[in-house]
Amino acid sequence: MSRYLICAALLFACQFPVSRAGAQKPVEHRVLAQDRGHVVVLDESGKITWETPCSGTCHDIAMLPNGNVLFPTDDRNIVEMAPDKQIVWKHTSVPKEGYSGDVQIHGFQRLANGNTMVSESGNARIIEVDKADKIVFQMPLTVDHPNPHRDTRLARELKNGHFLVCHEGDGVVREYDRTGKVVWSYKLDLDDHPATDGHDGHGINVFDAIRLPNGNTLVGCGNGNRVVEITPEGKEVWRVGYSDLPGITFRWITTLEVLPNGHIVIGNTHAGPDNPQMVEVTRDKKVVWTLKNWDALGNDTAAAEILDVKGHVIR
Repeated sequence: MSRYLICAALLFACQFPVSRAGAQKPVEHRVLAQDRGHVVVLDESGKITWETPCSGTCHDIAMLPNGNVLFPTDDRNIVEMAPDKQIVWKHTSVPKEGYSGDVQIHGFQRLANGNTMVSESGNARIIEVDKADKIVFQMPLTVDHPNPHRDTRLARELKNGHFLVCHEGDGVVREYDRTGKVVWSYKLDLDDHPATDGHDGHGINVFDAIRLPNGNTLVGCGNGNRVVEITPEGKEVWRVGYSDLPGITFRWITTLEVLPNGHIVIGNTHAGPDNPQMVEVTRDKKVVWTLKNWDALGNDTAAAEILDVKGHVIR
């Protein structure tokens, strides 16, 4: 083959790369998130493909199997919104009998039976409401330092019917049975670092916890600046810390997701424009994907969800 033909072939190959068996494609994700006054769906390139106004800060969000989005519009109200932006369901939390203070919603979950679990700060309880927004179940929470803004963050019903609840103000993750009895707990510590103030500081304000198939619990430590895996006995068996990933600093760890391939998606809030708002990391702490979109989102992206992963995602 002439030198000219070889050069032409190489140029063609560079312009139109051939897919080879085993070649690794870059990871890309569609994302549902809330920040900067709106809820958005971002495509793989980061372009907004759907949005609706939403002021304040969402601490939880979910796209339901029917394509509707479940999110809070303010401290006391959750809506289910269809893609055409019609509200098809709404829940409003109000002070319980005997309590006259503020009520805030930070964690919620659409259950398999069609009802919705809501964790109420201020009321310090878990409730389950039906499609008519009627309370069909309620359970008290243990709170050592009552505060309507900090009683809870995320909460999830487990497969055994128990509830796994993050208590931000107490710095504790508690598992409750359906009578309200605490059957397991994990208390954060300062991890040998001094406590510092501010959203970019360090503390024990836990945000998220999910129960893994092996029985361990993955904890997003909030301003503890780390993610840890804890055994039922309370032993730490894995972590990724605030400076463990090259070029990335963790600040306020928020939503967690465990993908079918074992990768962990971590929400990284209040970390500033030099850092991504979401990070996908392998168990050996290799970064395979990040979301760093300071056009659509900002420094307070506390609620987000990966949309395009096939198989069961734990969140």
